[in-house]
Parts: sequence; C-alpha cells; structure tokens
Amino acid sequence: MGEELKVIVFALAEEEYGIEVDKVRTIERMSPITRVPKTAAFIKGVMNLRGVVVPVVDLRGRFGLPEQEPTDNSRIIVVAVDDLEVGFIVDSANDVIDIDTDNIDSPPEIVGGVKAKYLHGIAKLGDSRLLIMLNLVEVLNKNEIEQLMQLEG
Repeated sequence: MGEELKVIVFALAEEEYGIEVDKVRTIERMSPITRVPKTAAFIKGVMNLRGVVVPVVDLRGRFGLPEQEPTDNSRIIVVAVDDLEVGFIVDSANDVIDIDTDNIDSPPEIVGGVKAKYLHGIAKLGDSRLLIMLNLVEVLNKNEIEQLMQLEG
C-alpha cells in the first residue's frame, strides 16, 4: 500500500480531474474577471481576490476543449504554481478524497482530448471510476508563468 494523497476532485467537460489539496489555496465561486489585452486566449484576465490580483486561466481553453459559459456550478480553483497564484476556471469542484498512490498509473498519450504532458497520472477509484491527475507544472509553461507574473505585478 502506497501513501495516501488528498485530492480535490473537479469536473471539466465530461471528465473528472484531481489536484493535490496542498497545491490549492482556495476554491471560489465565479467572480468578475477583468480582461487583459495581448494575452493568450485561454487567459481570461485577472480577478481581485481579497485585495490580491490573481490571473485566471480557463482550463477548457488551455486543454483545447470546447468553451462553455460559466454556470452556477462553475468555480475558480486558486493554486500555487512556483511562486505564482493562478485561478483555474472549472465546470464544478465536487469533492475531496484520499487516493492510495499505488492506484495512480502513468497517463496514456491522450485522455479526454488532454495531452499527456499536462497529466500526472490516472487514478483508479473503484472498478469503473477514473480520475485524471493534473501536472500543474506542465499546465503552464515557463513563458506563460512569466506572462502571468507580469499581470500580477
């Protein structure tokens, strides 16, 4: 038996994803986002999170999934990537679960249209439920992180 990993489960398109709890700062309801010109299309802008300016990324756009208007279930998951706090727009954030690291396999090349480089692995939960574990370091590359840091500054 491996280590227990505490994970926040969220939905994007028809799939379930997971982010390690210790990387998540907060989960917020959708709030006003200010567009910033000359940024990548998947960067929706910045939001004011209790006095701190946080860049917001649309994960659907980042993964090349069809865009969707925010709903009442939409959430912004604020995570720490290197020294930067970034908000990721997701369809919903559902649950916090413990996963045995022995149940996490390496990801196949493409899962649900998402490239393997964005993935940390696939967690098997029971007989039929799978959870796609995100690799936050790869979700944003170094240039994108620098661009977002300029938005923050």
